[in-house]
Amino acid sequence: MSSQRYAALATASTIPPTSRAPDVPLRPGEDVLPGGAHDDAPAEAVEEPHTGSLARRMMLIAAGWIMILLLGGGFALDRTLVNLVEDNFDDQLRYILTAMIGSTEIEQGGEVYLNRPLGDQRFLEPGSGLYWQVSGAGYEDLPSRSLWDRQLQVRGDHADNDVHTYDSAQFPAEPLRIAERSLKLPNSDTNWWFVVAASREELDAQIRRIRSILVWSFAVLGFGLFAMAMLVTYYGLRPLRRVRVAIQRIRTTGENRVNEPLPYEVQPLVQELNALLSHSERQAEEARTHAGNLAHALKTPLTVINNAATAKAPDLPDTVIREATTMRRHVDHHLARARAVGRRAVGHARTPVCESAEAVRRAVERLYPDVRFDLDGNKLAQVAIERQDLDEILGNLIENAAKYGGGSVFVTVDAEEANPQCVIWVEDDGRGIPDAERTRIFARGARLDTGKPGTGLGLAIVRDVAEIYGGSVELGVSEDLGGLLVSLSLPRPLHNAGTAN
Repeated sequence: MSSQRYAALATASTIPPTSRAPDVPLRPGEDVLPGGAHDDAPAEAVEEPHTGSLARRMMLIAAGWIMILLLGGGFALDRTLVNLVEDNFDDQLRYILTAMIGSTEIEQGGEVYLNRPLGDQRFLEPGSGLYWQVSGAGYEDLPSRSLWDRQLQVRGDHADNDVHTYDSAQFPAEPLRIAERSLKLPNSDTNWWFVVAASREELDAQIRRIRSILVWSFAVLGFGLFAMAMLVTYYGLRPLRRVRVAIQRIRTTGENRVNEPLPYEVQPLVQELNALLSHSERQAEEARTHAGNLAHALKTPLTVINNAATAKAPDLPDTVIREATTMRRHVDHHLARARAVGRRAVGHARTPVCESAEAVRRAVERLYPDVRFDLDGNKLAQVAIERQDLDEILGNLIENAAKYGGGSVFVTVDAEEANPQCVIWVEDDGRGIPDAERTRIFARGARLDTGKPGTGLGLAIVRDVAEIYGGSVELGVSEDLGGLLVSLSLPRPLHNAGTAN
């Protein structure tokens, strides 16, 4: 079916006129680039939207996790070491308290005394920071000489059968760590309190030294980890900078591929980039080829018209009409190919075959109401081709079957699970095409039956558009109807190639 005739009949979706690119002639040696730009146009820096630096994002994540881990680890280590130092300090107080209890006896008057002095000389030095005291209700306190004129406050409102340690601020400017216990001595009914106190200055000094070491150690560790993260980020992202330099070299020096050896992680990106460059080159080459072919095809008709007009030939009107028809045929053919190439670059399409075939059938039935149509096969089959191109392919095949057949047209859709190609058979009950003519019939303008209207572009357009999408067209003999069998193979969507029938 010719593109003009089918466009007036088809009820399926078509390309809006506003979406068609204008046909702009190319200058010799000029490439067509996306967006209508030319390769000789000066490159301008365009401010593209971005989501921030990848290196900065990696550094912020690394710094955040380093900070969280160091703070958490530092806090846990600080509590562990401080508790160990305090426990060791308390163990010393308990040892002294146990020794003091073992040295205490009761006099005949009920007073307590130590039968031997405690070994630490600080108990004999006033204000030394180490003190002991024994207290009992109704008796004078028995203090160490280091207390001098002071005494330890004993909380006698309860009994401590085990050693009890706590902090106390009862002495001004001298915080104390106290260990105390209450018990009854032999030959005495009094509940005696044994108290040992030590200044916290030494303990607090040890804790400060530990925390200072922790702070400096963790600061150096954090700085080292952050420097390592910076180094990893710099060298880890270095291949991306090399890719950017390679792309810049492609734009400035005319290279057409990124051939620099890169890490395995970046290689898929480079492969996709090279594939995109190859695809762009093929499109540019196809555009140049179409332009050259069209110019060559129009050259002869224009020369014939110019010569006829110069010579004032008597058959000038007929010559103009004939050559204009030829030029229109060439223009239609190349426009169909150009539209297919342009739409193929948009992406992987998904077009239901039966929907397109039904739309074409309704359009063709208006021209051939006496023809019987039959559509069978996989109703859910899809192909990776734009709807407009599939409509044009099926429109040409079905109209030819209706025009040259004997009144019956069968369309069968076959999409096997293991076959990446969807096969569409269009059969008629006409005379068919001899084997010797099946190759020539695909040429532009080739027609076997010149008694019916047409331009001879139908099968040529079908073949070219199908090949652009990676498909193929073959001609044969219909076993059921006896006429022509057209076998059209089109690729199925990649993610849908395994769908069951």
